Amino acid sequence: MFNDTVAYNIAYGGVKDKTWKALVDDSATDEKRHDELVENIKPLCERAQIHDYIMLKSKGYQEKVGERGLKLSGGEKQRVAIARALLKKSKIMCFDEATAALDTETERQVQLAIDDVAQDSTTLMIAHRLSTVRNCDKIIALKHGVIQEQGTHDELLAIPGGYYKGLWEKQAESKEAER
Repeated sequence: MFNDTVAYNIAYGGVKDKTWKALVDDSATDEKRHDELVENIKPLCERAQIHDYIMLKSKGYQEKVGERGLKLSGGEKQRVAIARALLKKSKIMCFDEATAALDTETERQVQLAIDDVAQDSTTLMIAHRLSTVRNCDKIIALKHGVIQEQGTHDELLAIPGGYYKGLWEKQAESKEAER
């Protein structure tokens, strides 16, 4: 994250595109170009579940995020990064513990955004929290770097005494204990 506006941090995903680069560069000084930039990134922000948060800020898309995004929560940073990735149109995306430090509601919002963006690309998700990978086409369960099982969520849960099934049940128990 750059110590700049939310709009700039999202639009940075298109920096290799000359049209986007000019739009981003000009938006800092030209209000009309800023409005054009916002109109272009707004649909991405909606898909990334960050637009409503941005609109709650007094300066909207012009809100500064602070050095390394210090003015944003973990979930907000994740969603800004997802919006940036949507703009970049990455064919391959990698999410490493994307929801690990998030509360339940923020995790749900980030997961919705990830599920949406994953439809347009090959997505690798690395997670200890199994709810994060539940909707993946293929899950590879590792133990000490060795593949134990692989399949869909339902296939893995159907394995009697399975490694993944045991992890799933432990996480479900601990989630139940939190309530």
